[in-house]
Amino acid sequence: MQKEYINLGLKNIYSGAYLLAVFHMVAEKGRDILDVASEVAAESSTGSNVRVVDTKFAAGLNAQVYKVDKKRGLVWIAFPWRIFDRGGNVQNILTYIAGNIFGMADVKALKLLDVWFPKEMLKNYDGPSVSMNDVRKYLNVYNRPILGTIIKPKIGLKPEEFANKAYLFWSGGGDFVKHDEPQADQDFCPYMKTVDKIREAMDRAEHETGCTKLHSFNISAADFDTMKKRAEYIIKKMKPGSFCFLIDGITAGWTAVQTARRLWPKVFLHFHRAGHGAMTRSENPIGFTAGVLSKFARLAGASGVHTGTAGIGKMAGTPEEDIFAAHAAYLPKVKSKFFEQDWHGMKGCVSIASGGLNPLKLSAYIRAIGHVDFITTMGGGVHGHPGGTKMGARALVQACEAWQKKVSIEKYAKDHKELAQAIERFGRK
Repeated sequence: MQKEYINLGLKNIYSGAYLLAVFHMVAEKGRDILDVASEVAAESSTGSNVRVVDTKFAAGLNAQVYKVDKKRGLVWIAFPWRIFDRGGNVQNILTYIAGNIFGMADVKALKLLDVWFPKEMLKNYDGPSVSMNDVRKYLNVYNRPILGTIIKPKIGLKPEEFANKAYLFWSGGGDFVKHDEPQADQDFCPYMKTVDKIREAMDRAEHETGCTKLHSFNISAADFDTMKKRAEYIIKKMKPGSFCFLIDGITAGWTAVQTARRLWPKVFLHFHRAGHGAMTRSENPIGFTAGVLSKFARLAGASGVHTGTAGIGKMAGTPEEDIFAAHAAYLPKVKSKFFEQDWHGMKGCVSIASGGLNPLKLSAYIRAIGHVDFITTMGGGVHGHPGGTKMGARALVQACEAWQKKVSIEKYAKDHKELAQAIERFGRK
């Protein structure tokens, strides 16, 4: 046990000096949880597996275990946030509190359940620049969700085919189209040519509908120079406000997210969380929760982050987990079972709901999340419509209209054939 990392009587934990974290911890057989917690606190701040801190100043930067619930396997640790990179670096924080500690032999389970940031720390981090309000203003869409899709099949379409599906969705009444997370610069779908075709499709759809449209381009790449070339080409070819930059935040990394936020602050930054399940799924004993991920996405400056489907779609995650992830990313204040986070004016990071949703499930998700400030991106639920993509978009719009008018979709479908076909295709599940 490293006693210098334990202070169960620590006072003034909300003074502004500490980032607070709570972990679920299971110690290796024969080890006491408080003993192992002190080792985790050492490894995630100033120390090692043996005592190495030998100056008074360094000792003042020790992480402190300030609360333990042995029955539930919960450990609370306070981290002096002065130990983190002064540059507002999210990657650096996670290297401490969700880094080497996950490889420690003395823990059988170590899950970061929640974090709390003090006001004094928040002012050093970017937070979102472009917000949901900006999206609503550009699209002139209010009092309902932003209706979006993911082009399917997610890979295998040529530029003209991809753009045509985007056109069909937009012309059917949809607002938002996104690249799926693996789409990049494949030989059958060259990146720049795809951008050109999407611009043409968007112009055509906007001319026909009289409504502005939005596309989210995946700019994740092997190196930053390539990412930058893609971003700059999009800026050159597309109209201001008509595009987002999607970053695969887990696989491309937090540095890619924050670099994009700082270089292009006027562009909606779309955080796709592909790979998160390896850490966030409840059955995984090592990692962090979806709520922790969404909090850090907001801190890093993402405008929107995928937050699951609250048990309504195909993705793993309980309603409680996914709703907290959505609220933690977006609301001005959010309370969990552990902390109450006040974001002190930092803009919200809007939730993006995708994964097994279809028009029939829209109202259920609205009820679950409790508001309409989200973007829904339905893939198979739109393109799998019997009438194809355009009819799928119309069915989605009609389902939203039924919700707005407080009419059941079955009743509304009597006069709206696209919604009726969606009900027949997807059924009530």
